[in-house]
Amino acid sequence: MAAVNRVFAAQLAGLPVFGPDGESIGKLRDVVAGLRADHQAPRVLGVVIELATRRRIFVPMLRVTSIEPNAVTLATGSVNLRHFHQRPNEVLVVGQVLDARVRLASGANAVVVDAAMEPTRTRDWRLYRVAVRERTGRLGRRGPVQVLPWEEIDGLGLIQLSDEPQGAQQLLAVFESMRAVDVATALRDLPNKRRYEVADALDDERLADVIEELPEDDQKDLISHLDEERAADILEAMDPDDAADLLAELPEIDKDRLLELMEPEESAPVRRLLEYSFDTAGGLMTPEPVVLTPDATIAEALARVRNGDLTPALASMVFVCRSPSATPTGRYLGCVHIQRLLREPPSDLVAGALDIDLAKLSPDATLSEVTRYFAAYNLVCAPVVDDQDHLLGAVTVDDVLDHLLPDNWRESGLHPDEAAMGRTPADA
Repeated sequence: MAAVNRVFAAQLAGLPVFGPDGESIGKLRDVVAGLRADHQAPRVLGVVIELATRRRIFVPMLRVTSIEPNAVTLATGSVNLRHFHQRPNEVLVVGQVLDARVRLASGANAVVVDAAMEPTRTRDWRLYRVAVRERTGRLGRRGPVQVLPWEEIDGLGLIQLSDEPQGAQQLLAVFESMRAVDVATALRDLPNKRRYEVADALDDERLADVIEELPEDDQKDLISHLDEERAADILEAMDPDDAADLLAELPEIDKDRLLELMEPEESAPVRRLLEYSFDTAGGLMTPEPVVLTPDATIAEALARVRNGDLTPALASMVFVCRSPSATPTGRYLGCVHIQRLLREPPSDLVAGALDIDLAKLSPDATLSEVTRYFAAYNLVCAPVVDDQDHLLGAVTVDDVLDHLLPDNWRESGLHPDEAAMGRTPADA
């Protein structure tokens, strides 16, 4: 282990992790410590590393050879590749200790901002110090940060058992630079109480993005936790196809109630999607592709596909229709591929660059038919058109993959070697 005197856990979160030969392993997401009944500093058991597959695994501290400001390096040796599961005597320092409400030896109330681990002479690491901020009780006032010995703080040893409400400000700061799919993975590893606290603290847009990346059961659990008004707001912020998939899994009474609470213009496309089976083009499609009228210019089309909120698949194709341009549109005329847009003069009309020969998908096309369509035409986006030539939406290849992969692919990480290099009790 490189000579390091003190390392703060929140500063470790997100650091890249490399193997002994410099190969990229993943990113460090949390630090795992063993709880103690007394007030002594707990031992750091290891770290949680997120692999490229988004699977989170546990790596014992003895496997960590160096901790630098910009990277962590592991030693040669076997580690457990099974998904990390927190044990009863373990606490996640970033996920659970940050934002914990504690009492200082002085009697003052405080909130944990960070926790520092330090090495011992026996190569162990312990959480010797905690950075806390006093709760002044004055609106808008923040007390100074103090770094105190673990032993001088009451309440940390019972974090897992405490029903005390816990904020999420520091944890959200860690999540800020993470993609929604990575935050979703982090939430799944948190205890239910902490998961709900984080969900309550996230803004609607961010929580909607995170819920879209969760497995079905976790989606239903979080939506059920939220009050009805906020749950409806979250559904409005989600992509209509994702909102429809989630609502379809809820009891009929809950689905109808949430649809009633949504704004009519937000619920309308979701209701249309719910009319189709989930495994058809109509059930897979998004009703919000890029649609332009034939008198739009190439420059306008390029401006629309530059929208950062569009997925790469949706941005790959512009659909041209008669008015109205909201789905279901007027008569569908054809599409323009982004490669063609880049080759044409910006002042030209999109009508002059139409691909009118590309086959269209019926909303009743089965999943296997949709899959064959993408394989045959080498596309990542496809138009869904009804028998009256109205564009209803577009199917993207990521939606198809979601339905082709096993139901538990988000939980499993699809790691090819589930049983290799098994974790043993000695690793903890």
